Amino acid sequence: MAQVPVSPRRPPARRHDREILALAVPAFGALVAEPLFLLADSAIVGHLGTPQLAGLGVAAALLTTGVNVFVFLAYATTAAVARRVGAGDLPGAIRQGMDGIWLALLLGLLVLAVVVPVAPALVDAFGASATAAPHAVTYLRISAFGMPAMLMVLAATGVLRGLQNTRTPLYVAIAGFTANVLLNVVLVYGAGLGIAGSALGTVIAQFGMAAVYLVVVVRGARRHGAVLRPDAAGIRACAQAGAPLLVRTLSLRAVLLIATAVAARLGDAEIAAHQITLTLWTLLAFALDALAIAGQAIIGRYLGAGDEAGARAVCRRMVQWGAVAGLVLGVALLAARPLLLPLFTGDPAVQERLFTALLVVAVTQPVAGVVFVLDGVLMGAGDGRYLAWAMLAVLVVFAPAALAVPALGGGLAALWWTIAGLMMATRMVTLWWRVRSGHWLVTGAVRA
Repeated sequence: MAQVPVSPRRPPARRHDREILALAVPAFGALVAEPLFLLADSAIVGHLGTPQLAGLGVAAALLTTGVNVFVFLAYATTAAVARRVGAGDLPGAIRQGMDGIWLALLLGLLVLAVVVPVAPALVDAFGASATAAPHAVTYLRISAFGMPAMLMVLAATGVLRGLQNTRTPLYVAIAGFTANVLLNVVLVYGAGLGIAGSALGTVIAQFGMAAVYLVVVVRGARRHGAVLRPDAAGIRACAQAGAPLLVRTLSLRAVLLIATAVAARLGDAEIAAHQITLTLWTLLAFALDALAIAGQAIIGRYLGAGDEAGARAVCRRMVQWGAVAGLVLGVALLAARPLLLPLFTGDPAVQERLFTALLVVAVTQPVAGVVFVLDGVLMGAGDGRYLAWAMLAVLVVFAPAALAVPALGGGLAALWWTIAGLMMATRMVTLWWRVRSGHWLVTGAVRA
């Protein structure tokens, strides 16, 4: 864990660009780790049979939801650690990070204690068939034992991001993915454990990743004399800082669930095209979220150093990056549409609806780019309370508009205009207003 220099005052735009790229590019690679884990599991389990694959699909949806709910462990830790780094307090930064890791461990154990006994009820709530349900329960229960490691990885990733280090998470993600594939093949087919072997292999890989992160963080703690033991006050502070981001995340998940429910009411072709569109939209979001992560780390560092002017300059540059990145992604999606349609489906009805929905996504990508960047800026500033209220306001605007789509005779394109158009535009307005107000510019090693 290398020494992180405090940022100089008002560096030129080129320096900002180098900082942004140095953090964003490795962050993108690390972001796709968890989806790749599930993709590898799906490819291996798929050869066991349709019931096993269906069971994996249900369990994976539940696990993905759980991970997304607790993503605040990474975001809140990044902001807090980056502030300490900017203030030149590396021991305090690492200690703050350890508090986040301890909180992740406690939450992971809590999730494990809840999921194992209620796994059948959760699977049943998702409507799994009688043949798929046993496989889903098996995968979910075994995977639950990996939740402590999974959440510790989230928090430790936030620690390293706050220390301006996104390369180590990338290397760990690559190693974890490779180990996951090898373990799955050996346990599923070599040991004959079936879907249980797939879940066990993923759990082992996740604990391996957590162990690597802990080695890196502990070495840094010993080098700088930081305290490693759990601190009740510090853990409580981490939980309080993460609570607003949890509200924000739950509100965003509610938006996506409402959208899927509305698409299901529109018809089979619509829900099929919606799921494909949502998958591609999520993939584009990974690229934009990488920029947001860079913004979290850099903004937190500048504010910790007491450099308001530098933070404003980085924010302006980040917005430019977000808009350009969104434009590039939008143009790329438009160009790729003719290739994507037959790749995902051969049904003409689904292709027709998908063609229009992807047009909406492509056109609105510049807005999405700005939204992700502004979100990252405010997260880096530790402005979680505002982000929570803003996302609740977005939900209030989006929900009635989306629910009105079927009643007004709208189709999938109309629904995606409410998602990528209305919802994202509302987010941009609320975030832009906050950034323009300057209320997020709170300096110091700790946000008061």
